[in-house]
Amino acid sequence: MTTIVRRCSGPLGVVVLLLSLAACSGSVFAATGSESGLVGVARLQYGGGGDWYCNPTSLPNWLALFSQRTGIPVAPREAVVTLDSEDLHRHPLLYMSGHGRIALTTAELEALRRYLDAGGFLWADDNYGLDASFRETVSRLYPDGKLVPLGGDHPLYHCFYDLPGLPKIHEHDGDPAQGFGVVRNGRLVIFYSWSSDIGDGLEDPGVHGDPADVRESAARMAVNVLTYALTRP
Repeated sequence: MTTIVRRCSGPLGVVVLLLSLAACSGSVFAATGSESGLVGVARLQYGGGGDWYCNPTSLPNWLALFSQRTGIPVAPREAVVTLDSEDLHRHPLLYMSGHGRIALTTAELEALRRYLDAGGFLWADDNYGLDASFRETVSRLYPDGKLVPLGGDHPLYHCFYDLPGLPKIHEHDGDPAQGFGVVRNGRLVIFYSWSSDIGDGLEDPGVHGDPADVRESAARMAVNVLTYALTRP
């Protein structure tokens, strides 16, 4: 797992940083799990009955948006991994979503903990209905840690686009959108987007019928998450 220890300021700084990394041996591009060396993300397949495969167009759209807006080459679609996948540690970002229950074995929790403590990053995007199960999973993963609210000044909201915080994409119960995180040894290792549904906002336009400004908010948040995962200290 490649750890990036430099910060950058503004979109241009991020692009320059990522392009410079691409030219270096052992760069972040070599740690994506893509045989072609392209930036990619990995969708986490988990047990328990939750629809880990939800929003099938969201991740390919996310990667395409990232490439269009940064100029960085990306894989055409996400990888799909389980926590016992041999190439798990080749992926700098795991994406988890769904509506239902997550059930990880003790061995899977240990594998996820090793992945995160070694420098990996998990984005859990609640697709409405995942909250209780995900919080229970985090309490089992890190009994001595907890999900804490991320304020609007957190670097994740400002590493490419300047955002006031997590955008609200779908209403659901009407609660305000809130980002949470788990910090280990001073590093954000888990980002949890709750009551927002970024994945829905990334789907093809006809799937949910979201207006253009809502889809743009989801796109900007997703670009920020991937940028943060690739450039965080």
